[in-house]
Amino acid sequence: MTGGLPVRVPRSALAFVLLIGVLSFFADFTYEGARSVIGPYLASFGASAAVVGIVTGLGELLGYGLRLVSGRVADRGGKLWPITIFGYVVQMLAVPALALSGNWPVAAGLIILERVGKATRNPPRDAMLSHAAQEIGGYGWAFGIHEVLDQCGAMFGPLLVAAVLARHAGFRTAFAVLLVPALVTLTFVLMARLLYPRPQDLAPPSPPTPSGRLPRVFWIYLAGAALVAAGFADYPLIAYHFHRAHTVPSDWIAIFYAVAMGTGGGGALLFGRLFDRFGFAVLIWLTVLSAAFAPLVFLGNFWAALVGAAIWGVGMGAHESIIPAAVAPMVPASRRASAFGFFTAGYGIFWFLGSAAIGILYDRSPAAVIVFCVVCELAAVPIFAWVARRRASEIPA
Repeated sequence: MTGGLPVRVPRSALAFVLLIGVLSFFADFTYEGARSVIGPYLASFGASAAVVGIVTGLGELLGYGLRLVSGRVADRGGKLWPITIFGYVVQMLAVPALALSGNWPVAAGLIILERVGKATRNPPRDAMLSHAAQEIGGYGWAFGIHEVLDQCGAMFGPLLVAAVLARHAGFRTAFAVLLVPALVTLTFVLMARLLYPRPQDLAPPSPPTPSGRLPRVFWIYLAGAALVAAGFADYPLIAYHFHRAHTVPSDWIAIFYAVAMGTGGGGALLFGRLFDRFGFAVLIWLTVLSAAFAPLVFLGNFWAALVGAAIWGVGMGAHESIIPAAVAPMVPASRRASAFGFFTAGYGIFWFLGSAAIGILYDRSPAAVIVFCVVCELAAVPIFAWVARRRASEIPA
């Protein structure tokens, strides 16, 4: 017995994954509900597309870049839970605070603060999930289970916001209502901490490994993921386009986001299982598929935009589940929080650069945005193919 938990009991590992998934349900309910209308909310203060792209891109830059710090601190000090809890508190309080903003710079600051909170808690949380993954059938399956619960919250949050706006209550009321799921999230975080004080004990003992440099294949994989991130538009900018081009009624923009989150969650569970079975080939085909979102959302009518939003959601689900799940088997367990931190820091830098470029290009020509997104996504395919061959050669037949 360690920390009140039996070591190497699959049921306990599965229960931990489900518990983290439930708290992520309410977390995503909160912040994805808000993010579904961030674009129109900033536009209501007079912000341009460039401002929306730069603000959301900067948020992602910090939201990913700061994971480098939290991941390294978590690995060195073994403080997985304190860092995770602090991040959730910051993130969950920033969202309802949007109801108090009176201009776009204040709203932008809170949007960025929410991303900082996510940056703080994600690497240690993902490291904890990776320990449980070894006992329940694979990294793709564990991250897929977590992601489907996560994305369910991301689907219902925007639906709640859409319902509030449909009653003509306004953006501020919608943000204020999100205080309720934010508090529920914090309750589940504390519950998980009390029930599973040492999630690393859920994994089977592994032989000690040197804690030197991360392997070369990890950095090559990061280069491919960075291209995917650069070419993946933020939904606030997509929502801005829907609002400006009048292809989607305002009351439907949050519903489109809910559809995207629903397809993302279902796709994460399915493709996570397929990833455990077939490896990187799944990620290659997902990257090709997700490249189709750009022409559909930026050139399509209502129905084409809906299909594009669903494909965008599948791609987003891959970002949040399969892409990080692929990192875990590349590195030793003692370096996972750091590896997740390094990986998502680089990922976030290119997400910011891509988002800023997409916002600037959109003010000139939506067609240029489509070319940029498709080229970046497809450029990652040969890199992922190389990683797939390298990983296959490292695994004994």
